[in-house]
Amino acid sequence: MRVAVFSTKPYDRTFLEAANAAHRHELRFFEPRLSRETCLLAAGFPAVCAFVNDTLDAEVLAALAAGGARLIALRSAGFNHVDLAAAARLGLTVARVPAYSPHAVAEHTAGLILTLNRKIHRAHNRVREGNFALEGLLGFELHGLTAGVVGTGKIGAVVARILGGFGCRLLAHDPCPNPEVERLGAAYVPLAELYAASDIVTLHCPLAPETYHLIDDRAVAAMKRGVMLINTSRGALLDTRAVIRALKSGKIGYLGLDVYEEEGDLFFEDLSNQVIQDDVFARLLTFPNVVITAHQAFFTETALGNIAATTLANISDFEQGRPCANVVTLELARGVGGQGDIAKGST
Repeated sequence: MRVAVFSTKPYDRTFLEAANAAHRHELRFFEPRLSRETCLLAAGFPAVCAFVNDTLDAEVLAALAAGGARLIALRSAGFNHVDLAAAARLGLTVARVPAYSPHAVAEHTAGLILTLNRKIHRAHNRVREGNFALEGLLGFELHGLTAGVVGTGKIGAVVARILGGFGCRLLAHDPCPNPEVERLGAAYVPLAELYAASDIVTLHCPLAPETYHLIDDRAVAAMKRGVMLINTSRGALLDTRAVIRALKSGKIGYLGLDVYEEEGDLFFEDLSNQVIQDDVFARLLTFPNVVITAHQAFFTETALGNIAATTLANISDFEQGRPCANVVTLELARGVGGQGDIAKGST
């Protein structure tokens, strides 16, 4: 099957070509992101392979369908960037990679927590400059602290296991409690209680209307002063301006991000020779107690191999008319919204 692969970096090509040895699809790699300006590149391709920051709105999907596309193969678990209603109207099948490596994201979450806590980023820079003073690098022990895990699917469950291993008291919130997390000793509590009691709040829920700006002024006001907030899930779970206000006041003492609400104009590109035009993001970079990575939590050999293997298998299933368990439908999206999302004010 001919496949137009967008947002291609060298590592994407390496892993997709390796996985394709068992499938023998005709892969055409395009470096640009899929957008209204670039969608014409996919003309004549029955399958289009897209990534998290590609545009898949109604206009782009219509152009893809007009060009002969029948399958949208996502190299991601999230599908909030796809207009599923438009895809259904146009007869487009959408398939995703629902689970590629929960350990990759969970371990990166732990890395952000430890970096912020022990100020490893600042210590590294000091030592390189010959400054071996410890003043300003005082950290705290995770043992005995309370960690609140919001969203306890596959990734959240691994995060809970890691934090439990550090000796943290675990609180959790999810409309569908995970028995595995309960076996770790986590107590499922309402969001307000989790915010009020947690020294660390880490987010692992999908983005949906119910979770958009889950962390806003109201949520931050309910948290402990000096709380550590971690987001390795979706950028729009945070109201970034509210978070900046909380950083300035000291309400949020530590912030670790692997995602950002407007990351589509920034992440996955080398902008080191340019002036960043996003003033909100630039303001985040001025805080010494903020660590930001550019959507790399998933970026391990294991995860990239699994993503490529599942993506190519989805394409083969579609081509050969086999049932594909990874197809995304409106009904599935509503089910995820009802089972995996954390609504504001929910209990």
